[in-house]
Amino acid sequence: MHLRPVDLVPEIRLYLAEDPTLLWARLEAAAGQRLLAPFWASAWPGGQALARYVLDNPALVAGRRVLDIASGSGLVAIAAARAGAASVVANDIDPYASVAIEANARANGVPVTCLSDDLLDGEAGDGVDADVILAGDGLYEETLAARVLAFLSRRAARGELVLAGDPGRGHAVSGLLERVAVYEESALGPAEDHQNSQTAVFRMRRPAPPDPRRSAGL
Repeated sequence: MHLRPVDLVPEIRLYLAEDPTLLWARLEAAAGQRLLAPFWASAWPGGQALARYVLDNPALVAGRRVLDIASGSGLVAIAAARAGAASVVANDIDPYASVAIEANARANGVPVTCLSDDLLDGEAGDGVDADVILAGDGLYEETLAARVLAFLSRRAARGELVLAGDPGRGHAVSGLLERVAVYEESALGPAEDHQNSQTAVFRMRRPAPPDPRRSAGL
């Protein structure tokens, strides 16, 4: 792991792995058990785009409470803190991610609180207060994307600002998400994402209120 600037967000430095797969094997060997993939050891393109967008538009988070889900390395959470957020909670279920986020936040001189509970379902997530919800590259797999989008939709329905980054993995539902920025950058993040030259930032649309005429049977 080496501390180095992030390609699209050079203002921020992260501890990143040269070879995440090799790191994963070494961690599993040391632990003697299967572990979650070390997503926290890479700066994923969706997260880079969202972090860039937040830093370029600090008024979105300045003075506000921010919750960053599927935080990984903490890149987006750190960007929010640097942009002047009143408080930042970085959420990731991998305990190794919490260690990485704390180390990366210290390296960048910003305060970030880590939370490892699964917030996507039920009262745990809905009970975390925030004004802004950020999700950098959390739509990378169909089943997880469905859970993430459901959570983001619930938070948007509460009137919170919800932003997500995605490099075109195919799970960003157009009816729910409005594209607000596009970054034309190649070779962002791990090699598996280098075929995507375009990474977007989306805003979750606030669901329309129910039609009272329908509930009345009209």
